[in-house]
Order: sequence, then C-alpha cells, then structure tokens
Amino acid sequence: MSPTASQLLQYLVSGLTLGSVYAMIALGFTLIHNATGIVNFAQGEFVALGALMAVSGAAAGLPMPVAVLAAVAGVTLVGAALERVAIRPAREATVITLVIITIGASIFLRGIAMWVWGPDALPLRHFSGEHPIVVAGASVLPQHLWIVGIVLVTMLALWLLGERTQVGKAMRACAVNREAAQLVGIPASRMVMLSFALSATLGGLAGAIVAPLAMAQYNMGIMLGLKGFASAILGGMGNPLGAVVGGLLLGTLESLGAGLLWSGFKDAIAFAILLIVLLARPTGLLGRRSA
Repeated sequence: MSPTASQLLQYLVSGLTLGSVYAMIALGFTLIHNATGIVNFAQGEFVALGALMAVSGAAAGLPMPVAVLAAVAGVTLVGAALERVAIRPAREATVITLVIITIGASIFLRGIAMWVWGPDALPLRHFSGEHPIVVAGASVLPQHLWIVGIVLVTMLALWLLGERTQVGKAMRACAVNREAAQLVGIPASRMVMLSFALSATLGGLAGAIVAPLAMAQYNMGIMLGLKGFASAILGGMGNPLGAVVGGLLLGTLESLGAGLLWSGFKDAIAFAILLIVLLARPTGLLGRRSA
C-alpha cells in the first residue's frame, strides 16, 4: 500500500529533525578536521555527555535553559581538556596515531559516563511540553521545533564567528595553511584548542536537545557519532556547508527508508550511503578534489 501525503510529511519531519542533529555533529567533525587534519572519534561521546549532564542538571532542579547551558559548558571544558592532555603532547605524531588517540579517548569517556550515570537510559523532559501540533495530518512535537530552531541559530552563530570575527578568521587561516598562519603571528595551538572546545560545544548541545526524544544513555554517542561522521563524509569532509547538507540529507533518507521499507533498515541506510559515497565520490557532494 502506497503511503499517504500525511505519512510522507511525517517521515519528512522526523528526517529533518534527525538530520539537524546529524548536521550539528558533522560540523564538530569538520571543525577539528580543518584545524588538525584528524577525525575525532570522541565526538559521539561529547553528545552523550551533553545529554547526561543535562539530565543531571534538570534532576538537580535547575531550570531547563540553565541545565542545558551548564551541560554545554561542561562538555566544552571536556573538549578543551582532551586537546590539552591527549592531543597537544602528541602533536608531532602521525595523523593515524592522533586518530587512534581519539578512539582511546572515546572509550575512556564512555567508561567514565557509565561509571557516573550507570548503564540505564535516563529521561529528560521536553522543553515545552509533549502535546503535538498537527500539520496537514502530520504530528509535530514542540521538541522537533526546538531542535530545528536551535540548530539554525547555532549554524548562523558559527557563520558569523567565521566571517565577522578575528578569531574565526584566524581559525580559517589555520585550516587553509597552518604554517603560513603561524608565520603571521596566529597562535595555531590556541586555535586547535578552540576548535576542540567548539566541537565539544556542538556535540554537547546536540546531545542536550535530542535527549528528550532519544533518552540519555552512556553509549548513545556511538551510533550518533558514526552517523555524524557519515554526514560529514557525504557532504564533503572539511566543508561546513557540506556537513549541514550531508546531515539533513542523511536524516531524511534514513527516515524515508525506515518508514517506506522497514524500520530495521534505519541504521543500515546511513552506512550503505557512506559506502556508496566512498566508492563513487570519495570527496563527498560538496568536497573538492585534492592532489
């Protein structure tokens, strides 16, 4: 039986919501890749920590905006500490070594999260209730609107940071040519730490806003991180606009595939797309060919 228009709209709403979260995680991968040339496989753990810290803040009686901001601030500090403790001492190592370090950091952070919060999934209340808004037969939760709105504002803030501030321009200079940036006085090591902190900010915020829908759990970052990575590859690793396009496209295709085919395909679709892109167009949809 063919799906109705309202069902297709429902799948689209779910896909865009998921895709917005994937896009934010993919932007975190892009920031660190541009600054260091490595893939930070601890990005998913930033997402999990953001969700879990938000749950703890809400459980402690903090207002939801304060709990979310406190969680994002906490994860930002974790990201900066990761760069200072694990990445900077090994900055002369090969890219593969640095990637392996991020994998080790991922395992370490996941273990800490399980030790602190336990293995059970923890709920976080919706930001403004759970009463759905019906649009053309499709149910839109207020949390869906919060997620899309926060992601849009965050992307605008990142664009303004990169285009309108000296710090953003310094980060872009380091991404283009780190040695030349150092020659003109830009502190490259500070920019790398800032990229890790901003990447952690994005991951923590993504975890905090998706937790009311997905629930917070110590290992939730594994799949979300991999799908964020797949989004970055799909759009073109290193391209911020590609990260956004890749995340939205992946979320939409995943939702349509799960709804129209079989829900068991939900996770497989992301990695099937990743393999196809790597084989057919390794630079991604908006990536540039390099020598």
